[in-house]
Amino acid sequence: MKSRIAVVLIFGLMVAPMAIGGESPATTQAAREALAASDDFKNGLGQWTTELESGGTVVARDGVLDIDTPAGCTVWFKQKFSGPIKIEYTATAISAGGKNDRVSDLNCFWMANDTRSPDDIFGTKRSGKFADYNQLLTYYVGLGGNTNTTTRFRRYIGDKEIRPLKPEHDLKGEENLLVANQPQKITLIADGSRIEFYRDDKRLFEL
Repeated sequence: MKSRIAVVLIFGLMVAPMAIGGESPATTQAAREALAASDDFKNGLGQWTTELESGGTVVARDGVLDIDTPAGCTVWFKQKFSGPIKIEYTATAISAGGKNDRVSDLNCFWMANDTRSPDDIFGTKRSGKFADYNQLLTYYVGLGGNTNTTTRFRRYIGDKEIRPLKPEHDLKGEENLLVANQPQKITLIADGSRIEFYRDDKRLFEL
């Protein structure tokens, strides 16, 4: 399984240092959890590419990836990975009176490919508008979607219109949503046929 990961964000958000772990050829558990890549967000956006619907700013400095946009924004990690893999980062939805602050739509794609350019995910120009990503083959979680009323998991099938959603993958309730100005640890797993999403070490979804 070789593909890309992205943090898909709308409005004000800050992402703390991230780490991506992959399997090592060695057989010990410690070796299996070897670090494949990381970013401390102190040296700019060299490892990332952004897709912005209506402008705004995406800046990596002082240990934080700061995303301040008025509409859709997708930030892709450029490096391509093979599973099994675990991706971890901490994200904070900002509500502090800024013009773009809105606690909603902390989304992520992982193990992603684009059916329009299957050999190069960056071969397709995408706008940053959320609907422009329907044709991905990917796993997706929308944490705090629909104005922070739902949290949903989907396996995108590459169809322009159809995005399957199982009833058990459509969560509501405050315990499953975003909390303003509170760091939330996100963990994404792709281990063969086992796909998982954790928020603050609580598993919300398993496929």
